[in-house]
Amino acid sequence: MTINLVQRVCLGDLPTRATQQFPHRPAVVDGNAVLTYSELEARSNAAAAGLLDLGLHRGDVVAIMMPNCWEFLVTFFGCAKIGAVCMPVNTGLTAEGVAFQFDDARPAVVVVEESLVALLETALAAFPTTSSVQRVVTARADSPRSELAGIPVMPFAALIDATVPPVEVIVEDRDIAQCLYTSGTTSRPKAVLTSHVAVMMAALSTCVQFRHERGDSCSVFPIVLPLFHVTALNCLTLPVLLTGGTVVLHRSFDPNALLHDLAARQVTHLMLLPVMWGQLVDAAGKGAPGSENVRMAIYAMAPMSQQRLDEIREVFPNADVVLGSGQTEFTPPSVLQWPSHQWDKNASWGTAVITTDVRIMGPNGELLPRGQEGEIVYRGPQAMQGYGNNEAANTAAFTHGWFHSGDVGYLDDEGVLWFTDRIKDIVKSGGENVSSVEVERALLGHPDVADCAVVGMPDDRWGESVTAVVVPVPGRTIADDAIRSFAKEHLAGYKVPKRVVVVDGLPKTSTGKIQKHRVRAQLESRSQS
Repeated sequence: MTINLVQRVCLGDLPTRATQQFPHRPAVVDGNAVLTYSELEARSNAAAAGLLDLGLHRGDVVAIMMPNCWEFLVTFFGCAKIGAVCMPVNTGLTAEGVAFQFDDARPAVVVVEESLVALLETALAAFPTTSSVQRVVTARADSPRSELAGIPVMPFAALIDATVPPVEVIVEDRDIAQCLYTSGTTSRPKAVLTSHVAVMMAALSTCVQFRHERGDSCSVFPIVLPLFHVTALNCLTLPVLLTGGTVVLHRSFDPNALLHDLAARQVTHLMLLPVMWGQLVDAAGKGAPGSENVRMAIYAMAPMSQQRLDEIREVFPNADVVLGSGQTEFTPPSVLQWPSHQWDKNASWGTAVITTDVRIMGPNGELLPRGQEGEIVYRGPQAMQGYGNNEAANTAAFTHGWFHSGDVGYLDDEGVLWFTDRIKDIVKSGGENVSSVEVERALLGHPDVADCAVVGMPDDRWGESVTAVVVPVPGRTIADDAIRSFAKEHLAGYKVPKRVVVVDGLPKTSTGKIQKHRVRAQLESRSQS
């Protein structure tokens, strides 16, 4: 055990070490609550001891059902300290979705905020297969109950009530630290199991490329994306805490709240979805107090028009505006633009981060030369251990000794990765492959288009017809012929949408990804009505 404590890679040690250097520095800001590093460590250690007292062992699963709050992070680090598997649950799921994940992962304990207790109760009561749960811990409950669906309940305050000596147990580097479920856009969600060393390697890589400095010039990073998602938890929050910075937790995106942060907290980093960037820039107008402190303005999940990128640079004159890319299975980011890319290659994904090898693979497992298009594959220590309870998916994901992303793209002469499309989203029209992403990027350049999704729909003549579903800028209208004329100016003829459908909004995941399977279903429903 002593050797393990000396040389292990354990995420639970992260606040322990930061406390030695920055005990009084704010680690987590959650509304009016501010946890210093010493407080984050003390509460995380107490949570670890409390979970052990509940009978948990290394490898047991703890589900978290909470919005962004300090209790989420305390639970995460508490689990890590004892080798338990932390399983954040998407708070937007239905009771059936929660029950499916519980039945699959078999959590022993659920830590839930009071606002989500009704959802949990419905899931537990309606689906008896979730009976692996032995204890429920409720946070921020005005009147804590004693049981929930027949399961004993205790308040979160009781879990972390004791002041205890440091909890030290064996945790191996490749022990599973977290279980995050995929969005399940094409099939049942899959449990992505990721180790301590994988998450730590990804965090260290991100520190380098996001320019988080450990010392006097620390990072301040408002977090508006949900912590139950890999981007907010692994890509944004952990690297800041690893380097002694401050994370400012927001429960939802509010541009005015972010403008307040800029003015009051010397914010150094921002990461928003494209639609959020648009709203923030609009709210800021020609500028915002404190915007000069921001050194990185990061976006992901969807393309942005050149006009929007230029607007962001105007509001944040000292920030590099870069795109980060990755997926849950490979603990993002795996690819990131360099600052120079924002000028000449901002439509690319950028280059591999320092821990990742990115290649392009052909249909028979052969690695393709630069310039040739194929499936994007990865190697690196931040890869998942595998999918839980899904050997068939594991075999497909790791075949030929590479992780298969399901994305199509190519590497240019400088090793910059250009994303073409998801394999399942490429539109095959009239014998030609059309990148839905390329068409979307072009249409987003129209001044009246606020959002856009391009899909292929069955067509007797073309096989699939390029179909654009667009959301107008508030207060404006969009005409089919105007959009098609605009597209003809920017795209090859076979890529121009055959049909344009105007809608009020697009179905999206909690992290802003457009759910194209739902877009297709809605279009099919329209055609049948």
